[in-house]
Amino acid sequence: MKRYRSYRSNAGGSNVRRWRVAGVAGVAVAMVGVGLGVAAAADTATPTVNCASVADKLPAVPASAQAEIERNLALLNTQIQEANNRIASSVGQGGANFIQNAILGPLEDKRFATINRMETAIGRAAAKPDLNAEGLAPCSLNENGGGDAAPEPTAVPGAPAGNSGGGNAGGGNGNNGGGNGNAGGGNADGLPTVNCPSVADKLPAVPASAQAEIERNLALLNTQIQEANTRIRNTVGQGGANFIQNAILGPLEDKRFATINRMETAIGRAAAKPDLNAEGLAPCSLNENGGGDAAPEPTAVPGAPAGNNGGGNAGGNAGNGAVPTVNCPAVNIGVAIPASAQSEVTRNLELLETQIREANNRIAGTVGQGGPNFIQNAILGPLEDKRFATINRMETAIGRAAAKPNLNAEGLAPCGLNQ
Repeated sequence: MKRYRSYRSNAGGSNVRRWRVAGVAGVAVAMVGVGLGVAAAADTATPTVNCASVADKLPAVPASAQAEIERNLALLNTQIQEANNRIASSVGQGGANFIQNAILGPLEDKRFATINRMETAIGRAAAKPDLNAEGLAPCSLNENGGGDAAPEPTAVPGAPAGNSGGGNAGGGNGNNGGGNGNAGGGNADGLPTVNCPSVADKLPAVPASAQAEIERNLALLNTQIQEANTRIRNTVGQGGANFIQNAILGPLEDKRFATINRMETAIGRAAAKPDLNAEGLAPCSLNENGGGDAAPEPTAVPGAPAGNNGGGNAGGNAGNGAVPTVNCPAVNIGVAIPASAQSEVTRNLELLETQIREANNRIAGTVGQGGPNFIQNAILGPLEDKRFATINRMETAIGRAAAKPNLNAEGLAPCGLNQ
């Protein structure tokens, strides 16, 4: 709108001023009307997730890996849809960083693990590619909504015609939730169970200082299998042909990978760090007709002292009234932080503090629950995974504008207890 200046010497000044008042008032009314419309639109616009595509970064995929790649591409879409659903259902919750800390951060971790799985799947039959998981995992927001909720086509380069995302994880013949009763069709006796490779028999001699931690993690591997079997039973009839693969076996693989990595790290603190082949031992398949060993891991490790079968110190002094609290090493950024990374590093440092508070709250809120390993398995283990991912994000953020530092995520992620 043009601006007009009125001068006292102008004989028509009063008329000009009246015109200005009326004009401005009219425009103001119009703008108020438009503003209300804009405000209403803004109020109803819920942001959606905006993630980089992965399918177009894939090389030609060996035939033996195509089904697994397609399942993981479909899982990337599912993760985006779940994040969008959580954003929509949590409007008004949390503070300014709620979406970043509670939704985008965990989504990045899931995507990182999924892309890594695709690299591993291809690498079993061809040269293992670098799909740039660190660069493709982070997602941003479409602040006004919209965007593509399923950006990944699930047909991979070289995939045979007609095999577009169906994979072999249940197809349509009912083996994995279809209709013949083997996985949810109604024959409870024939429900599939999880079939995972054993880890305990791959361990070297374990240093005395690491034995309790190794035993706790072996027990956790058994717990993860039992939880997966329970979820299979409790979700009969849910989802499509790929439900068990995407919703149960995929997350189970991520948990096992992290657990096996923790065992490598625990041994490596007091001896040569072993390579337990986490990538090869993490994936699990199905016993389609049930059966199998729901707890394949013996929890006594080579050289473990008699009577110390996973008890550890995770029980703390909960029985005498003292509630333990989390004791985590400080994460000090020992390098200059580029200006472009400062806000992201600050957010993640704050997130580390939030994770500790949440863990302490959970310890206080679950006094008396579980056995002697409850705190280790249900609180400290997941906390370590979160801290590892958070510290990695800070390394990546700095590395976008400077040399990527090694902040020692493996060493700083584990936390102990103030008993």
